Amino acid sequence: MFKYSMHAAVIATAMMFAQSAIAQDAAPMPQQSAAMAASALRDPALKPVFDEFGGKPGLVALMNDFMDNLMADTRTRPYFADSDREHIKVELVDQFCVILDGPCTYSGKDMEKVHRSLGINRAAFNALVEDLQKAMDKNDIPFRAQNKLLAKLAPMHKVVITK
Repeated sequence: MFKYSMHAAVIATAMMFAQSAIAQDAAPMPQQSAAMAASALRDPALKPVFDEFGGKPGLVALMNDFMDNLMADTRTRPYFADSDREHIKVELVDQFCVILDGPCTYSGKDMEKVHRSLGINRAAFNALVEDLQKAMDKNDIPFRAQNKLLAKLAPMHKVVITK
C-alpha cells in the first residue's frame, strides 16, 4: 500500500508542477485546444523508458492486465462495462507508445472528446491510476519508469475529470 501512496504523491507533485508551470508561462499558446494542451505528447527523452516497458509487446501485456483490473474494480467497472474494451486497449497501447517515443502513431480521439460525457470524478480517476499501477507492478515495470509515465499522464486529469 505504501508504494501506491508514493505513486499518488508523485502524481500530485507532477500535477502541481504542471499547473505551476502553466501558470508561470506568460507566453500565449498558439491556437491549441485545451484537450491538445492536456494530452501527453511524444517525448524523445522517454525512449529508454519505452524499452523498460517491454516495447510495444510489453504495452499490449500491460493493457490486458490494466483492463482486467478496471473490470474487477467496482469503482471503475461502470465506465468500461458497455464499451469496446478491445478498441480501448489498442488506443491506449498506441497512446502510451507515442508518449514513450516508441514507433507508433496515435490516431484516436482527443482526450476531452472521449471523456466529456462520462461524468468521471476524482475518486474514479484515482481508482483508475491505482489499477494502472497494479498492472505495471504485475508486469515488472521498474518503479522509476512507472513514475516517468505517470508524470506525463497526470496533466490529462484536467480533461478526464468532468464531474
